[in-house]
Order: sequence, then C-alpha cells, then structure tokens
Amino acid sequence: MIQIFLKEFNSFLNSLIAYIVISVFLTGIGLLMWVFPDTSVLEYGYADMETLFVLGPYVFMFLIPAITMRMFAEEKRGGTIELLLTKPLTDWQIIFGKYLSGLVLVVFAIIPTLVYYWSIYKLGSPEGNIDTAGVMGSYVGLVLLGAVFTAIGIFSSVISSNQIISFIVAVFFCFIVYSGFESIASINDWGRFSGMLEQLGILYHYDALSKGLIDSRDVIYFLSVIAVVLLATKLVLSSRKW
Repeated sequence: MIQIFLKEFNSFLNSLIAYIVISVFLTGIGLLMWVFPDTSVLEYGYADMETLFVLGPYVFMFLIPAITMRMFAEEKRGGTIELLLTKPLTDWQIIFGKYLSGLVLVVFAIIPTLVYYWSIYKLGSPEGNIDTAGVMGSYVGLVLLGAVFTAIGIFSSVISSNQIISFIVAVFFCFIVYSGFESIASINDWGRFSGMLEQLGILYHYDALSKGLIDSRDVIYFLSVIAVVLLATKLVLSSRKW
C-alpha cells in the first residue's frame, strides 16, 4: 500500500494537478472571503468563516473529482491496470494507496486556510472574538467531507476508462450525497419520513459538526459512507475475476 501511495502522491507532485487544485481552491476561497463584497468578511463585519465552510464543499465537488478521475481510469486507458494487478498487492492495498494519496492532497489544500482563521482571530473586536469551537468542528467536517468525496472519486474512476466520464459521474454523486437528500426531503409528500431522508445526506451531519459539537454519530456516519463507497470500489475492481 505504501508503494502505491508514494507512486500516486509523487505523480501528483511531478505534475501540475496538485498545484493547480490547491491554487484554485485557495484563490477561490480567498477571493470569496476577502474580496467579493457579497461574501467578504470585511463587508458584513462578523468574525466567522462561514464563507469557507458553506462554499468550500461546492468547490470540492469539482476539485476532488479532478484529482481522482485519473487514478484508475488512466491505468485502464494506458493498459497498465493489468500490470498493477499482477503485482503482489491485494485489491484493498491498491485502493487504500490511491485513496490516501488523494486524501492527503485534499488535506494539504485545507491546511493553508488556517491563515484565514488566524487573520479573522486578529481582526476580531475584541481580538479573538470568533467561535473557535465552531470553526474547529467545521474543519473536522470539511476534512471528513473531503474524505467522502475522495472515496466517491475513486469509485467513479474505477467504473470507467474515460477520465471525463469519471469526473462527471463523481461530481454528480458528490452533489447527490451532499445536498440531494435534503432537496428530496423538502418535498412535502414525504411527510414524517422527510426527517429520515434528510439525515441520510451529508449536509445534515456536516451542519451538526459546524456547531462545534463533534458527535460520534456524525463521525460514524461519515466513516460509514466512506466504507460503503470503498467496498463498492473493491467489488468493481474484483469483478475482473468473475
């Protein structure tokens, strides 16, 4: 697994993908938080990071699939997937190696945003007038959300040899899992089941974490979604033996 992780991570560092993804994420969020008047912290005068945690997931919906779309699709297109599968590695080692390389890159994109927290902390009146617990909870939620999107991206990459198709499928699934269930639950016809449907989506649990209370139920939900998606990836990858 370590070999796969290092291979994938080095391929990111040796290409423009990692630098483009991190630069686009930080530049986009930076502009939204500090420049654009409709979302700028300086304009509405509240010491919080709501812009990052509300709009960040939608940015991730496109950036993370851009990272993961090549992981298996390129192997299939280039004919190297068979060579990879003949090595003394289990399917799980291959999947986890590729998954962790994408997740680490996502975490590297998030870490520099701590500068935004420090800036708002210093700009607060009085200094430090920011809900630190809520911010930390939101960071936990954002990392877990990135972990789910990475798993979905890996799954989308393994089902197709076309990177563009993998990207589109990943974006679609990320949107459905994040806010699709809440949109469906808002339909009045569901009645008492609307609350249950809403809790199936990530947004419900992501919002709960952003309040600063890290509930084990929300964490277990994220980990369960990741496990299910990676298991589906394993089944697709193992289908070559059927």
